[in-house]
Amino acid sequence: MIHLPDDPEAPAQHPRVAFAVPRKVGNAVVRNRIRRCVKGRLLQRVRDPRRGVAPGAYLVTVRPEAAGLGGPEIADLVEGCLDRLDRRR
Repeated sequence: MIHLPDDPEAPAQHPRVAFAVPRKVGNAVVRNRIRRCVKGRLLQRVRDPRRGVAPGAYLVTVRPEAAGLGGPEIADLVEGCLDRLDRRR
């Protein structure tokens, strides 16, 4: 996951997310399932007043290994990525 922060002098915006899920990950059903899992975890985090997500643009890149993961495993990976991004700020 890559994060590009918003300009600190500009008014705060909601986080914006783009997905890069190549065909190597699987067919459309698999890619959409993964995208929904990631999006769901991101929305939970955005709505959590204690943790939240920094404003800016996010690029979520999914690798083929993700095809065999379940929803909870994908959610854990998303949380780990967001935690690492938070530590960098």
